[in-house]
Amino acid sequence: MPKRTKSSGAWLNEHVHDPYVKLAQKHGYRARAAFKLLEINEKYKLIQKDTLLADLGSAPGSWSQVAAQMIGDKGRIFALDILPMEPIEGVEFIQGDFREETVLQQLVETLQGQKLDLVISDIAPNMTGNSVTDQARSFYLCELAYEFAIEHLKPGGHFLIKVFQGAGYQEYVSLLRASFGQVLIRKPKASRDRSNEIYLLAKDLH
Repeated sequence: MPKRTKSSGAWLNEHVHDPYVKLAQKHGYRARAAFKLLEINEKYKLIQKDTLLADLGSAPGSWSQVAAQMIGDKGRIFALDILPMEPIEGVEFIQGDFREETVLQQLVETLQGQKLDLVISDIAPNMTGNSVTDQARSFYLCELAYEFAIEHLKPGGHFLIKVFQGAGYQEYVSLLRASFGQVLIRKPKASRDRSNEIYLLAKDLH
């Protein structure tokens, strides 16, 4: 067995003692990320009984779980990820690479021409450890998510996405501000302090 490094040991210790990890286990959520969406939604009421939404980069499914608890019979949830995701009642899941046109087209066909009220994305690339490469990959995915949101949201629709502060961040915020009435920057309590992740809520598509 490979020897555990100090950094991996510290991560494991932090994970085991993380209150949000324990809360996720207690409430049956698949990841602590559920509480990030719960906090943002509590304030801005993004998900309603009749909301039509897409969850991009959905696996393991905690954001879709949160959404599924909130929508009613008139709402629909479309989820997409390159990784497999255990089924969630009320969630229509497509497994595929978000970067591929054929996969996006499959999602578009599933929408059947419906326009969305909300697009949410907690997407992140597989990290290489090279900060420049990882940042570039992250914002490429964010740009794809933005393009999807612009094309498939209703006028007045909202877009919530995780980004990492660094190269490309300011340009991305400017991109959102050009297309939406308001862009809010949020750091949920469940987001670890040492993480440079931040959530952008773009409200009211022009």
